[in-house]
Amino acid sequence: MKVIGLTGGIATGKSTVERILENLGAKVIDADKVVHKLLSDENVKNEIRQYFPDAFDDEGNIDRKKLAGIVFNDYEKKRILENILHPKVNQEIDRWIEINKKENSDKVLFVSVPLMIETGSYKKYDKVVLVYAPRELQIKRLIENKGYSYEEALARINAQMDIEEKRKYAGYIIENTGTIQELEEKVKQLYESLLKDG
Repeated sequence: MKVIGLTGGIATGKSTVERILENLGAKVIDADKVVHKLLSDENVKNEIRQYFPDAFDDEGNIDRKKLAGIVFNDYEKKRILENILHPKVNQEIDRWIEINKKENSDKVLFVSVPLMIETGSYKKYDKVVLVYAPRELQIKRLIENKGYSYEEALARINAQMDIEEKRKYAGYIIENTGTIQELEEKVKQLYESLLKDG
């Protein structure tokens, strides 16, 4: 059984690729969804409250936008949050992989992690698939789809490892520069080839 890491930069289409893979019958775990689940766990909330009391709404839930705003431009605070969340996310992903390996139901599992290369976790996977779009297209998508200004889009992109640098770590690159139909075809071909080699 192969465990494939799936990553990309902001606005490259990683979530779309995940959906396409799931529609093809692939098993995918998304680190962002694991984080989302963890942020509603009482123990995690208590840990985060110690460092980020301003990140909570009136009901005592974590306001993800507030939390993102607090850590976005502050390296030290970002590191604190990552130290709280990353070990728990990795534990959950490892557990999911083990369960699926025991069931032995699929030849290929996909683990989607935005910061896979930055954190070094890419080394755990048999291969890395990078969903790629050039910087100009990332900016265009953030402006059109998220309503960001040019400066906001640029700041978000610059906060991540350069997408061109990420290419060096990838065993496979899915270029997402065309239509959704073209993307679906590329993903289907890659998935079928991984199943064959499985």
